[in-house]
Amino acid sequence: MKVLVTGANGFVGAWLVRGLVASGHEVVGALGRDGAGPDPDPALQGVAWLPLDLQDPRSVTMVAAHATDAVIHLAGVASVGDSLADPIATWQVNTLGTVRLLEALAALRQRGEADPLVLTISTGEVYGPGEARPRRETDPITPVSPYAASKAAAEVGALEIARRTGLRVMVARPFPHTGPGQSPRFVAPAFASRLALARRTGAPVVKTGSLEPVRDLLDVRDVVAAYLALLEHGVPGTVYNVARGAGLSVGELFRQLAALAGCAVIPEFDHALARPVDIPHLVGDASLLRATTGWAPTRNLNETLRELLDAQTD
Repeated sequence: MKVLVTGANGFVGAWLVRGLVASGHEVVGALGRDGAGPDPDPALQGVAWLPLDLQDPRSVTMVAAHATDAVIHLAGVASVGDSLADPIATWQVNTLGTVRLLEALAALRQRGEADPLVLTISTGEVYGPGEARPRRETDPITPVSPYAASKAAAEVGALEIARRTGLRVMVARPFPHTGPGQSPRFVAPAFASRLALARRTGAPVVKTGSLEPVRDLLDVRDVVAAYLALLEHGVPGTVYNVARGAGLSVGELFRQLAALAGCAVIPEFDHALARPVDIPHLVGDASLLRATTGWAPTRNLNETLRELLDAQTD
């Protein structure tokens, strides 16, 4: 299968490209606006790299022309923090960029040039605040950040295009995930970085945001496995949660990382690290994904957290 991956030089994109290549697929990797590719890797020598600017119609049309069998659309503003810093750009990239790409793919189909299966990556954040139970795809969505709202709107746009044009579109809503290579803008690698510094300097205190929220945390490699499974077995027109199904408080995440790091430190709340609006409990129910594809997470979270800590000493 020939697969176009947008956002191929991002955290998840880099793992996804490797997973596709290892599974024997032909890959076209669409990079961010700066066109910077990943570090040289002999395993990726057969990958074709292209620049992509989701705000430039010509760039989008040129990249879409490489879509043959499947597209996994990851490109966009990827964090709540970044979206709060520039909400307008977030809407332009995540919502309008997604619609622009899928309209270009639909035009290919209408001209008979290709009929790609499209997996649009959204987020579990679209559910927003709600009951303290695993969220199902049928639950209402009440996003509380520009990131989540722009992703919810992108879902609506993608599925409307599918109904109108016949483009085969699926939506994945991954819940929080982490692993080696993730930016310290995200909570788990941020904790790992601060704890590693505390261990080196002997600092007794580590600053944190709120430790109360409960999250469903996956290893990025399990998320990639879910996307590959959806390419093989997913049903167009369907939304799928990608989740472990178990909650972990941010405070417990901090304590687990501190124990693995061998740090006897005290977490200290720093208002600057807290979100203005947070979701108290965000855990996903991935029963539909499991029933459709047979997917299940296989990575032990403790091993993932240890890898995050080890990355701080490399």
